[in-house]
Amino acid sequence: MCLLLILLCFVRWQYVLEYSKTIGSLLGNPDSLSAYMIDDPKMILKVKEKPTSLKAAWELLEIFFVDKQLQTWLPERLVDWLADYDSLLTKTENTIYRTLINFQKKLINLQVVEDDPDYWSGLSAALSVGWLDIVVNMLRFHGSYQLDQMDSRETENGLVEAVAVLVSTMPRMRPDLPSGKLGQCCKTRPDFIKALEKWRGQVSKLECSAFWIQCGHQKTRDGLKSLLHIMLGNIKNLTASTSHWLELFASHLLYIRPFTVGFEGMHQLAQKCIQLKPSADNSGLTGLLTGILSENREVVLAECTKNFGPWMVTHAMELLTADNDYADMMLHEERPNFGGISIEELHRLVYAQVLCSHALTWQIAPTYLSSCLNQGLGLLEILLLKQPIQDNRVVLKTLEICRLYELENVSTNIMKIAGIYHWKHGRKGTGVYWFQQANDKVRLDRIAQQLFEHIGKSVTDDSFKQWEGLLELLGSDIGSAGGLEFLHRYRDFKRSLQMAQEGRTGESVRQTVEFLIQLMRNPSTPQRFWLPLLHDSVRLLNCKPCPLLNVAETTLLLNKLQELSLAKLRPDFSNIHLPSHALNSVRLALASNLARAILEEP
Repeated sequence: MCLLLILLCFVRWQYVLEYSKTIGSLLGNPDSLSAYMIDDPKMILKVKEKPTSLKAAWELLEIFFVDKQLQTWLPERLVDWLADYDSLLTKTENTIYRTLINFQKKLINLQVVEDDPDYWSGLSAALSVGWLDIVVNMLRFHGSYQLDQMDSRETENGLVEAVAVLVSTMPRMRPDLPSGKLGQCCKTRPDFIKALEKWRGQVSKLECSAFWIQCGHQKTRDGLKSLLHIMLGNIKNLTASTSHWLELFASHLLYIRPFTVGFEGMHQLAQKCIQLKPSADNSGLTGLLTGILSENREVVLAECTKNFGPWMVTHAMELLTADNDYADMMLHEERPNFGGISIEELHRLVYAQVLCSHALTWQIAPTYLSSCLNQGLGLLEILLLKQPIQDNRVVLKTLEICRLYELENVSTNIMKIAGIYHWKHGRKGTGVYWFQQANDKVRLDRIAQQLFEHIGKSVTDDSFKQWEGLLELLGSDIGSAGGLEFLHRYRDFKRSLQMAQEGRTGESVRQTVEFLIQLMRNPSTPQRFWLPLLHDSVRLLNCKPCPLLNVAETTLLLNKLQELSLAKLRPDFSNIHLPSHALNSVRLALASNLARAILEEP
């Protein structure tokens, strides 16, 4: 059982780490200051991609909560983080990054850099936070490296080069170094202790060297000794060289307390640095870091919410709960004061609302709403039903989302709404299409009833083509809705009757008669349309010398005509507007046809 739990924890950790790396890559990959170096010998640093606070905050959470591989060299990783994001610590106060940027602008017009105090203050500042590659590069700016001064300043140049070598060989307790970074990697603590003692012995030996007396340039002598004091961990020099408390914090981890482990020790050190260098302009990053070091997940969550927005809070939940049962319980516990949802679900709903507010991002919101089991699906239904139905592309996208999340009822309602909208705005075909997709038999029946108003008119009426086109849109599925079966049969009858009257073929005449008999026999044919059907056929019946109907068929039609005469007596009878002689014309035509049929029978 213990092995199983360990395995599950390991798998969970791997998943969260992979998740964090993926999100981090999407947020961008700002180069660290060591990567800003280019071939220009007078260039100190150059920003290739502006770092973002969101990326910086995400990396902080990953460093302290997720990546267990960093636990043995956490101080070094924090130093790397500062190298990437020192420019984001404050907007109004000075930082080492700003110091170097300002000196970079000044460097263009300097003839003798070692005479400028900003040159040495920049060197001390960069060394204090471990930007060794920048320090070595800046030392090469020293005037003693110029060929015309090598002989007269040989001792001075030797001291500068000795310091540069010591800086470039500084022991670092980490598994490896990125390309361009300087230092001596030590993978284990004993190796680091051994290398550090040897290196500090070399630094002390250089500090006590007699060659300093022979160095005639006072500013060079003082500046180089200040660098040596920093490497030896002199608190006074470290405090003077750094601008922000977080920079002082990183310098303590590098030169004074390289073996600091655990949140408690780091938090105490951070509080000490804050007292030494208080900052009035506290960015969200510094507040987040102090919350992390205090091991207070509530503070971390509050800082993320306050400074980095709902996106950060929503996606950082996995990081906050990694390997922490208390945080997991706190964030997933259902709370009555939140309406029975958890803190995690609350923040997901907030972020989903942000996505819903913009036309370009609302389609992403269902991903988050569907993961909220208590209220998410209800809000998802509301979101989908509120989407505009004027654009068919939006409707199709909404229906696709309904299909993905198995919201069949919502899909049906959306299709009905779209059908009503298009029908009311005169787009009859589009309206009928959506009614059919929704299988809305009620509204299709109503459309059929509207078509019935045109049925009693003769084939020469111009309105025939109007309702015939709409009938085509209703589809060929006979009986899909009440009344449609009659309409489709009547459409076939009208077409055949038109062909027969145009005298195309004898087959069309016989087919017209068959359609007429089928309509009169079919119970779906409304009684109020019997007379119009028969009246449309009068000319056809009268113009033929031979009977088109046999005795049985003629008797059927006469019986229908008799039923119709009796039905007229009822108050609820609906009368179709036809000529007053229509009934007599039909009766006369059928009587004539019956007489000819009787004579024709053997």
